Amino acid sequence: MALLEVNQLDVRFALRQGEVRALRDVTFSLERGERLGIVGESGAGKSVAAFSLLNLISKPGFIAGGDIIFDGQPLTQMTERELRKIRGNRISMIFQDPMMTLNPVLSIGDQMVECLKAHRRISTREARAIALDRLRQVQIPSPEKRLDQYPHELSGGMRQRIIIAIALLLDPDIIIADEPTTALDVTIQAEIMALLLALCESHDVALILITHDLGVVSQVTQRMLVMYAGRVIEQGPTREIINDPQHPYTQGLLNALPQMATPGEKLNQIRGSMPSLTHLPSGCAFHPRCDFINRADGAPRSACIKQVPGFVTSGHCRVACHMVAEMLEERRLKEETP
Repeated sequence: MALLEVNQLDVRFALRQGEVRALRDVTFSLERGERLGIVGESGAGKSVAAFSLLNLISKPGFIAGGDIIFDGQPLTQMTERELRKIRGNRISMIFQDPMMTLNPVLSIGDQMVECLKAHRRISTREARAIALDRLRQVQIPSPEKRLDQYPHELSGGMRQRIIIAIALLLDPDIIIADEPTTALDVTIQAEIMALLLALCESHDVALILITHDLGVVSQVTQRMLVMYAGRVIEQGPTREIINDPQHPYTQGLLNALPQMATPGEKLNQIRGSMPSLTHLPSGCAFHPRCDFINRADGAPRSACIKQVPGFVTSGHCRVACHMVAEMLEERRLKEETP
């Protein structure tokens, strides 16, 4: 059994104009020690998926259906009190902005000690010793001094290292990192991601990395999910998806990378923008932006406009695309023809 199993997760927001489905039929699994990347544009549902795992969705959002099984335990059926024993203890989260995560009126040491004592019956002295050890692991200079400092006294890179140290305090099974390097400059981003990867490997911690950066995903993760308009549209081994993307949206994301453009010319981009969840297109949500909606004869694929695509298996990947399904069917017929 996988460490984490998410089956047909459905998350909705109850608005005045009616319920909006932020996630639909999201299904994936995570093995112990595995690194999984979740990618997509803003509004694709990446952060909602991560927050749903610990039921951290604020009202009017709620989990409308599906199962989240962690180490054999159904998280969706747990009470708030039971979930508190999981959050920060067995599943930790690293948020985008460390200044929004750290309490500005408490020293770093007080916050780390408070976290430890909330889950373990230990003395303040023992808690400070563990906190100091974690600061050393994330390579904070002068860790004894940092324990008594406040968040505003530290640089952005140091604050993010402290967030990673807090995430590792209780030896979790899973760390969820929601765009952990967004607010940092490029050189610091590389240092933080290298540190996070090394710590996950040394502690045998599973990692769910949410990011826009396909370059980071290709270097850090073993498997990846590509999300669009609240739905997973492609998933499989990272290397296979990066080298041979099947879904037109995944191809568009990779072609939009700066290194894919001809020097001196405009960057490639996916035309249009992510649709509003309140007005999703019929059929495949990506079809208004898709460059492959037409067949070879120029006629549009009616299935793309009318039917939500199901998943088909291509190599080791699962893809929700009518065009890929057609190509695989044509290939199968050719192989069966004598």
